[in-house]
Amino acid sequence: MNNPLLQEFNTPYNTAPFEQIKNEHYQPAFEQAIKEARQEIDDITNNKETPTFENTIKALDFSGHRLSRISSIFFNLNSAETNDEMQKIAQEVSPILTAFSNDVSLNEELFKRVKEVYNQRESLDLTPEELMLLEKKYKGFSRNGANLSDDKKEELRKIDTELSKLSLTFGENVLAETQNYELHITNEADLKGLPEGAIEDAAQTAKDKNKEGWVFTLDFPSCIPFLTYADNRELRKEMSIAAGKKGFQNNKNNNEEIVLKIVQLRAKRAQLLGYKTHAHFVLEERMAESADKVTEFLEDFVQKAKPKATEQFNQLKEFARKKDGITELQKWDGAYYSEKLKQELFDFDEEILKPYFQLENVINGSFEIAKRLYDLHFEEVNNIEKYHKDVKTYKVTNGNGDFIAVYYADFHPRPGKRNGAWKTGYKSQWILDGENSRPHISIVCNFTKPTATKPSLLTFNEVTTLFHEFGHALHGMLANTTFPSLSGTSVSWDFVELPSQVMENWCFEQEALELFAKHYKTGEIIPNELIQKIKKASNFLEGLQTLRQISFGLLDMAWHGHSPDSYDNCDVKEFETEAFKSTQLYPDVAENCMSTAFSHIFQGGYSAGYYSYKWAEVLDADAFEYFKETGIFNKETATKFKDFVLSQGGTQKPMELYKQFRGHEPTPDALLKRAGLL
Repeated sequence: MNNPLLQEFNTPYNTAPFEQIKNEHYQPAFEQAIKEARQEIDDITNNKETPTFENTIKALDFSGHRLSRISSIFFNLNSAETNDEMQKIAQEVSPILTAFSNDVSLNEELFKRVKEVYNQRESLDLTPEELMLLEKKYKGFSRNGANLSDDKKEELRKIDTELSKLSLTFGENVLAETQNYELHITNEADLKGLPEGAIEDAAQTAKDKNKEGWVFTLDFPSCIPFLTYADNRELRKEMSIAAGKKGFQNNKNNNEEIVLKIVQLRAKRAQLLGYKTHAHFVLEERMAESADKVTEFLEDFVQKAKPKATEQFNQLKEFARKKDGITELQKWDGAYYSEKLKQELFDFDEEILKPYFQLENVINGSFEIAKRLYDLHFEEVNNIEKYHKDVKTYKVTNGNGDFIAVYYADFHPRPGKRNGAWKTGYKSQWILDGENSRPHISIVCNFTKPTATKPSLLTFNEVTTLFHEFGHALHGMLANTTFPSLSGTSVSWDFVELPSQVMENWCFEQEALELFAKHYKTGEIIPNELIQKIKKASNFLEGLQTLRQISFGLLDMAWHGHSPDSYDNCDVKEFETEAFKSTQLYPDVAENCMSTAFSHIFQGGYSAGYYSYKWAEVLDADAFEYFKETGIFNKETATKFKDFVLSQGGTQKPMELYKQFRGHEPTPDALLKRAGLL
């Protein structure tokens, strides 16, 4: 079989040949790539020469290149463009990949060579980046079982294999639950309150499904407007409960047992490696450094946010009571009455913003801002193969015309694509033999689709989401390190959100908004009056929002901060309710459970790391304050941010990089001030 994955990619910029790849290519490609990677590891291990940085550490970092590229293609598509056959392949290859990974990290002879180089590190005259790579390689072995006895190594292998399968199944179940639900409306009166665009989108969805009337789904661009604007409270309740019980229903997609198995296995794994809990294992290598420090950080924010959140919740309750006689505010009322209260307080309706945020204009605005800050130029090109016709492809260059990156952008929901928004990559950056090999970066979102009469018009929340993911993308594109494993977003998880979250700030600045917020019909630049309303409303109910986000971090730490036997006979819903106790304001909904669809921590890489969103907010508020002091397009400040944060990857400790940019460690004051919590 002529397998495109096993040949050199004869494509522009060595991009993935998506249009030539078929499902039957993956399994044989994985098998061959693993075979090649094993041979590379054997060559390093069996090298008769004395271990050196070059023949052991560097060789290790550059090994498995083909396997890495095939994995990135397959698993990225399994999130963005999956089908039953791909999910079956994922279940088959994941244990094989885990076994290979274990074979490397538990290879005694290989570890001996790494250790020998590590023990001589002080006398080797290595660069700071080489020292960091050496330390990370050594810890990669020691923290993943290299020092265990043979029987414990075998136990670790079994745990890792099972975890890889459970994580995949968890995600498959959430996707199935999302796609299995629809709210089919045939009575036009039930659409009262909904914006014209949401109604038109629902009519198109119904038409696509060969149904009369209107269909709303659990895809974010469909369910969020419904919960925010629909006057029919019973239908809001139905939609809200459906969104909240993913993985928590008595069907084949139930995730309760999977959640318990995952947390128990992670805890067992941590104890096997000598750590008290999974959180202790994870946080040792983060900026936060310890579980105690994270818990203290989260609880401190609860203390700061809860009084304000409680005051705002009572304000919302009273507003709903006066407006519609609501005696008990429920979760399906939150977004609806928040929007109504915001309109009353600020004379501000989010819907009036949408005509100013045509997707294409927002994309071009993000590019213009990147040009002014970092001298980047984006050119849409059609000679790069795509995995779906909706994907946009760009060639990125600098002011000198040098090639910087390939950028893929995938913006709209469809079957086979998981909800949410994320940045990923199809090839990282590195320098080898004097050549700087540039990265291929992608963002995947689920934004409002164009309709028969309108282009894709974004909510302001979607605008900030695009800028957030674009910030991650810039971190990947501007990478400029020698070693692939230290490149781009290969940094501590509580630092990785800084470039993304800081980028959101430009969405609130008049000087930036005027570059792209133009009415899709008239071309009129967004009026200053609306910009001021955006700014005033940006802190609206911020105490409630902060408390909600902190509650997710507390839930994550609760699941990952215990010993394995703590989860025996554990009830997932009861455990979650206890974790939420200090932050709960809304009445509990018996049918709902967040944990069973908390993909960030059970499918993504955020286990014992969800706190990092709030942690990075402290960094981003402090960093953007610097931009505001010097000018939001100040070239000198932007160059410092690029040189010390965006281009450095994981070559230095995050706090050292931050201090080189800012001149001091961050304080939470800027965030508390921005959030109105001071």
